[in-house]
Amino acid sequence: MKKLTIITILMVMTIQMRALTPWTKGGFETGKYRNVFVEMGYKQADVDAKLKEVFNDVFRGPNKVYFEVGDDMGYISDIKNNDVRTEGMSYGMMIAVQFGEKDIFDRLWRWSKTYMQHQHGQRAGYFAWSCKTDGSHNAEGAASDGELYFITSLIFASNRWGNDTGINYLAEAQNILASIQPRAIKDEMSPRQMGNGPIAPPRSSVSYLIDPNTKLITFTPDGFGQRFTDPSYHIPAFYEVWARWAGDGSADYWYECARKSREYLHKAIHPVTGLNADMTQYDGSEMRMPRFPGMPEPKEGEKPRRNGANNFRYDSWRVPMNIALDYEWSCADVEWQQQYGEKIQNFFYSQGVNTFVDQYRTDGTLPEGDEILQAGGTRKLRHSIGLVATTAAASVMCSHDKSKEFVDALWNAKHEPFEDGYFDAYYDGLLRLFAFMHLSGNYRVIS
Repeated sequence: MKKLTIITILMVMTIQMRALTPWTKGGFETGKYRNVFVEMGYKQADVDAKLKEVFNDVFRGPNKVYFEVGDDMGYISDIKNNDVRTEGMSYGMMIAVQFGEKDIFDRLWRWSKTYMQHQHGQRAGYFAWSCKTDGSHNAEGAASDGELYFITSLIFASNRWGNDTGINYLAEAQNILASIQPRAIKDEMSPRQMGNGPIAPPRSSVSYLIDPNTKLITFTPDGFGQRFTDPSYHIPAFYEVWARWAGDGSADYWYECARKSREYLHKAIHPVTGLNADMTQYDGSEMRMPRFPGMPEPKEGEKPRRNGANNFRYDSWRVPMNIALDYEWSCADVEWQQQYGEKIQNFFYSQGVNTFVDQYRTDGTLPEGDEILQAGGTRKLRHSIGLVATTAAASVMCSHDKSKEFVDALWNAKHEPFEDGYFDAYYDGLLRLFAFMHLSGNYRVIS
């Protein structure tokens, strides 16, 4: 009996070790995805129920951020800022196509095209990144991650539902792809216009979503923002989706963009902590330029000003989840991605799985004063569920035992207001939902 017990224990341990070993082939090749929750002992029925609950929190519950308009439109709102952003709209479309929620997808796209997408002028094809809930614009310029998600989700919709059910999804994606190519514009955000002297006329420049020299995504496709990039905008596997199914004749170019994006992430990630800055130069180094037009450039030899752009903060939270996605779909950078997953979890584990805060300098020290990016009108470090979610999503790349503590922390975390009343149903809610999709094997390539 004792021998049988030992054999049984060894078999269970072998199965668990095999289950928690990251895969070396991605969804593009296998069509399979890990259900980390089940591997770690959660019951499938409980996982399905939890995923549905988290989805409903975003789209249908009392704290929902999705609102329907009329018979055929809807929007996702950043409630605390009372606006509609391309970030949230394109995220919502990606989530909807993953869940097979065609009505939600179509409503979000119609609102985005009607109110956000420029149909004429030098910005034609791009989207105003922030609108009021009535559709009027708070800003005219684009934030590059919105276009990234719009294109990919539209291609997936085309693959899933075809193009003859009222919206030609592929044609819409191809229109955006054609619009993001380099073209001449009048640079309305020229720093020359922001000084104290006479207003200079707008300069002519070239707008593009992807920097033609580095093949890396811009922060914004305009004269100022395309001088640098945002690590959280880098999702190399999205370019592989474009290469396979966009049908725009640029497959080789998109594969090259994917390769360049992976190379960039190696440079942008701190070698010890695994943290990344909010924004970086194209070579992955710290920002050497002011955050806003009109601010004086640092003097020669002067260290970058600590304005927070060189710190790990809100945008940065997405990077662990994005690298996990590239790993799950492509597995094109397996060794580095697995090392990264454990590195960043090791850092946050050292800070306490249930106590780490949501902003750090990339060396792991805490930011101070105005380095801290405010939320809810307060500059405050919190243990935010959005970051709890993305650090847990990194577990798909990991084999160390610590991963289960991150997964359990996400499973047990309650999305509710902090003691000071601060509550983010929008960003925290969306990242939480994405993480549950990753860890349950429900964030997939739709071919």
